[in-house]
Amino acid sequence: MTRILLLGAGRSASSLIQYLLLHAPTESWYLTVADMQPAHLAPVLAAHSEYARAVPFDVHDETRLEELVPQADVVISMLPALFHGAVARACVRHRRHLATASYVSEEIRTLNSEAQAAGITILMECGLDPGLDHMSAMRVLTDIGRRGGVVTSFKSYCGGLLAPEAEGDNPWKYKFTWNPRNVVLAGQNTAKFLENGRPRFIPYQHLFARTETLAVPGFGEFEGYANRDSLSYRAPYGLENIPTMLRGTLRRPGYCAAWHALVRLGLTDDAVHLDNPATLPWRELVEAYLPTGPGDTAARVAAYLGLDPAGATMQHLAWLELFTERPVGAANATPAQLLEKLLTGKWALQPHDRDMIVMQHQFAYELNGARHSHTSSLVVLGDDAVHTAMAKTVGLPLAMAVRRLTQGQLTQRGVVIPTAPELYEPILAELEESYGIQFVEESQELVAAAAGADAK
Repeated sequence: MTRILLLGAGRSASSLIQYLLLHAPTESWYLTVADMQPAHLAPVLAAHSEYARAVPFDVHDETRLEELVPQADVVISMLPALFHGAVARACVRHRRHLATASYVSEEIRTLNSEAQAAGITILMECGLDPGLDHMSAMRVLTDIGRRGGVVTSFKSYCGGLLAPEAEGDNPWKYKFTWNPRNVVLAGQNTAKFLENGRPRFIPYQHLFARTETLAVPGFGEFEGYANRDSLSYRAPYGLENIPTMLRGTLRRPGYCAAWHALVRLGLTDDAVHLDNPATLPWRELVEAYLPTGPGDTAARVAAYLGLDPAGATMQHLAWLELFTERPVGAANATPAQLLEKLLTGKWALQPHDRDMIVMQHQFAYELNGARHSHTSSLVVLGDDAVHTAMAKTVGLPLAMAVRRLTQGQLTQRGVVIPTAPELYEPILAELEESYGIQFVEESQELVAAAAGADAK
């Protein structure tokens, strides 16, 4: 049997585990799920004892990692991204394939030659974003290129949000379906992208103030902010000479302005420990970041940030109970840690809640003397708080890629992302045919290129 080791079974692993268990009998897989608390997996694995087991695993226990990796043929890591380096090095040492949904870090990138020499694949960025975004974009880009088109602009946005009926009275229209810490620290590296042939940079302190609005048919408007380093994907996408390229994150309107206020207040800072007691009220913490002066906390925040005291952004902040006697609940923490603790309670996905994944690619290209636009949109709804849209769109592409790897269909070695048609075409087809996860494609011919030039 092919032995598969899954490291980590958190909130985004449910669909991944389901898929592996479904195909274990026909693919001759034996699955070992290693998790800090394996007991919660017992009900899931009970009917599959012939093909699966759960074992305890502490991510900080390198001895345990060295014990588990050699027992597998393929390792799947759903651990936090900072632990992937240690896992990858173990996989190289023991010549075991590795698959993850996380970005290629510089630490992983330096292992490319060693992985090739070991004859193994380190498959990265094979979840939702990054992952499904690469696959779906490459399908369209390949089609445009095959027809002789030249892409002049590519923008790609994705967000993990709430289904409309789950938004309720939450003005942020957001709850956690992914690692809360990643959400709180999002955007803290300068965003880099291209616009009309010029590099553009947005530092963290301005990131959430510079957004674009886009619409998804049937689901209304969203706002997108630039995400990480868009420039690094020019070569993998074959777009080295493209004038405009941007990858972004989606939120509902109003979220970014309110998050920008949190950034300006200093509440997303993760560098300084405050030496605070756990009983410190949120109102006093916010007060500590304001200039001294008269008035209640909310009014002074509005004045300090130049906001309408009765406006939407202040309503977002008030809903979080930032101006109340609610205790921060953790001692000697960073502001970001305290904010994460607060939001984990306020933004907890309830059992009846459904989440929603929204992804949209926007292409502009020239073909046969005319300018064209193409929009590719995806909306996926979760079933409940366990079988979420996030779990589906992260776990299923990753599991399907592992299936191709174990079947010998993925032959590329070294550090790989899913931009090759032999990988993304069958995965996109299976997602559409078996799970109804399908992009809606819309194309439009714009003004002819020559006529457009004359009109300027």
